[in-house]
Amino acid sequence: MGRVTQRRKVHKYVLDGSPNALEFPVRYREDVLAVEEPLEIRLGSMSYSVTMRTPGHDFDLVAGFLVSEGVIWDSGQLVSLRFCAGEDENGVQTFNVVEAQLRPDVEAPSMGRHVYTSSSCGICGTDSIESVSKSSHFTPAADPLSVSAEVLASLPDILRQSQRLFDDTGGVHAAGLFRIGDDGGANLLCLREDVGRHNAVDKVVGWALREGLLPLSGTVLQVSGRASFELVQKAALAGIPVLAAVSAPSSLAVELAEASGLTLAGFSRGTSLNIYAGDGRIRRPVVAAPA
Repeated sequence: MGRVTQRRKVHKYVLDGSPNALEFPVRYREDVLAVEEPLEIRLGSMSYSVTMRTPGHDFDLVAGFLVSEGVIWDSGQLVSLRFCAGEDENGVQTFNVVEAQLRPDVEAPSMGRHVYTSSSCGICGTDSIESVSKSSHFTPAADPLSVSAEVLASLPDILRQSQRLFDDTGGVHAAGLFRIGDDGGANLLCLREDVGRHNAVDKVVGWALREGLLPLSGTVLQVSGRASFELVQKAALAGIPVLAAVSAPSSLAVELAEASGLTLAGFSRGTSLNIYAGDGRIRRPVVAAPA
């Protein structure tokens, strides 16, 4: 498996005005970077897409990507996943090509998606704007989940405590899938990190597909960055009823959340959050009546 981090020498400039900084204004040190490499996704022998990602959990990434593309929605539709042959200049296996075999009755997607996808964009290369709004086989609007505002606001801190790759590099996004229990508490089911926020979500969704958990009813997807259109789409296609982000959503993300019946939270920072769609799922804090 490919490395997820890489050490590089850097010149560190210290500009805090301390006596030590005046004596040693430039320091030489090693820094740890998150690896970013291409992953080619093949359907059978046909090349389907190339995405930039952090190596690791690549089978989850491919499975989740196919769910997000509307190609599959059940674990039985994915027959197998395997790494294809590929070597670097030193003859070392790169693990940068994954081939997915679909069940024969699964309709093959349009190969118009065969383009380069950067780590910052999860929907680049779709044939048209219309093809982005895919029909989901699951209906988040029908999910009866309710979650307290306090629990929802606490998820970013729980997510952050488990971000090992971020601790090492400071340069990756995270997505965490939480199950809301009968007692109202949140249980972290799966966490994935990647240089691309959409990749982190695909890795979570792919894990759930391979575990036979779709649709992901009764769950909350917490992401470390902003809530973009493609993240709302990925959540809806996986049947996730609640998506929460530590930063802002886009206008199109809110529109899609409303149309999908998905609850969308933003600026979730521990002590406060904004609900942009689906407020009916949020239980308000109980305020004690005055004596």
